[in-house]
Amino acid sequence: MSLIALTSLAGLFSVVAGINDGGALLATGLKIPSVRPLTGLTVLMASVALVPLGTYRVAATFTTRLANLNGPGGQVATVVAVLCALAVVTFLSGRGRPTSLTLAVVGALTGAGLGWGLPVSAGVVLFVLTVALAAPFAGGLLAVLVSRLLTLPANGGALRQWHRAGFTLQCLAYAANDGQKMLAIFMLALGFQGAPLPVCLAVAVLFGAGALYGLPRAGRTLSREIIVSRPLHGVTAELASGTAVVGCAAIGAPVSMTQTIAGALIGAGVADSVGRVRWHAATKIVLAWTLTLPLSGLLAAAAALIVRGVVS
Repeated sequence: MSLIALTSLAGLFSVVAGINDGGALLATGLKIPSVRPLTGLTVLMASVALVPLGTYRVAATFTTRLANLNGPGGQVATVVAVLCALAVVTFLSGRGRPTSLTLAVVGALTGAGLGWGLPVSAGVVLFVLTVALAAPFAGGLLAVLVSRLLTLPANGGALRQWHRAGFTLQCLAYAANDGQKMLAIFMLALGFQGAPLPVCLAVAVLFGAGALYGLPRAGRTLSREIIVSRPLHGVTAELASGTAVVGCAAIGAPVSMTQTIAGALIGAGVADSVGRVRWHAATKIVLAWTLTLPLSGLLAAAAALIVRGVVS
């Protein structure tokens, strides 16, 4: 396939990841002025650009452990997977059900690999799914604990300091885990290994553009629709979700940062008062998560079979 077309597709994916993920990362602390949106976006982009230079273990899970997409037909299967993942996320988001792009990519890469007849590791797929499903619950449980620890010390200036620490941890966690799906798509599309600095910088810029565009909508979903949010809830969610996602990165398991943040916000709300959680909105989001992976996998498998039949 054309190098320009493959690069453009990988770039589009990075922009969509910014819209879907970046706004959510920035939104949790919008009620606290200690990290301004543009400053937060700069820190987030720097993390996305620089952290993979030290570790790209999660990117390797996407590119080599789920399915072997580096062989013949791998680029075509990757294109099919990316298009199907974007289609499912766009479809669900357009119906008011924001979902996980990471789950969509995992499902689509697996489905495209099966549809194209490429080796797919059932064990790794099961491992990734198990950790991905557990991450929001881990974020929620950690949020309950963090909320109780922060209730007394996190007031006034102390809360702002905790916010800076939590936001930084969240950015580093995203760059070490969920954000590496963008690098992985470039690796699969262009056929390279590792994390070259020019590619990481390009990913960060494209991601930043998407995050800036997606911030208002993500802010409404996470800080208003899921819970009646207070500043302490946002800080708690940042610390809890960052800790959970860093732990998942250490074992090479890609998880959704937005899922984990949502789980942490619910945990922070429950720790304060069950009535703070808007369970109807939370249920809609969980339903979207449940549908995302099977829809992406089935769509990608069917599309890969059709394309394979046409080009063979």
